[in-house]
Amino acid sequence: MPLIALLPGDGIGPEVIAEARRVLDALALDLTFEEAPVGGQAYMRAGNPLPATTLDLAKRADAILFGAVGDPQFDGLERRLRPEAAILGLRRELGLFANLRPATLTPGLEDASPLKPEIAGAIDMVIVRELTGDVYFGEKGRRVGPGGVREGHDLMRYDETEVERIARVGFETARRRRGKLCSVDKANVLETSQLWRDIVNEVAGDYDDIELTHMYVDNAAMQLVRNPGQFDVIVTGNLFGDILSDQASMCAGSIGMLPSASLSSWRSSLGMYEPIHGSAPDIAGQGKANPCATILSAAMMLRHSLDLADSADRVEAAVAKAIAGGARTADLGGTLSTSAMGDAILTAL
Repeated sequence: MPLIALLPGDGIGPEVIAEARRVLDALALDLTFEEAPVGGQAYMRAGNPLPATTLDLAKRADAILFGAVGDPQFDGLERRLRPEAAILGLRRELGLFANLRPATLTPGLEDASPLKPEIAGAIDMVIVRELTGDVYFGEKGRRVGPGGVREGHDLMRYDETEVERIARVGFETARRRRGKLCSVDKANVLETSQLWRDIVNEVAGDYDDIELTHMYVDNAAMQLVRNPGQFDVIVTGNLFGDILSDQASMCAGSIGMLPSASLSSWRSSLGMYEPIHGSAPDIAGQGKANPCATILSAAMMLRHSLDLADSADRVEAAVAKAIAGGARTADLGGTLSTSAMGDAILTAL
């Protein structure tokens, strides 16, 4: 019986996880759930955003369903104790190096996108983001330089093995889709990006069936607004992927609609599944959060970690049917509460 670790976290995390749990229960899949604190909630209980018991559960589980972490009340803590350290810790300890972020405009949400409907309607891509390297994990620090001037530094680095493995995820993802891979970097000014481009070109030799292109990140940001339909799969580093995937989410209507999967080198079937939105503490507990991204993340979990593709298809179809029927939370221009949106999806299911 598969064990699912539920890590609701902070802000709206518990609310959206609760709706995803309702959908999973309705499927009657004989899953076991175990919940643990993470982020700011864990710090308040245990003095650590990623307690040993939570990490142990994550390592024992067949898959992890994650809510969100973060709250301004913890901004004064040293960085290792802030809620966000829990995500970085899970990525590092579990080898969650590959983040898959599908961005597709759900039919009926054309008006929710800031783009023209005919442009937004063409959005159908997957952003493959490297998760355990780059400036987020490089050496960092602050110091006082000459003349008392304060300085901060964050080291951007990748080695060739890290680039090769994420490049292969990108190529394999493109092979399952439309066969087009765009590698995004900043090779004209960054040595790290030049290595990235060199290695991606080398890996391309094993994928003659895939059309590979390269694009600078500033151009990619522009093209996501100008002509997002040109992209099939984008592969890029941690920093660039973080920014571009959030941009893509708004082009597709709302950050509340997009799921993600973080896949592991620690155990091949293990993955952590989470909405790409944050904890939104300003609306926590008010029933305003959109649970769709978390429910769709649960569908990705069914497909990638539990080999239950039919069930994943059912969940995705139910979300699409609810949206097509007019179900909308506030971020989509509607009035439904978090639980009412969950009810609409359950009815469609």
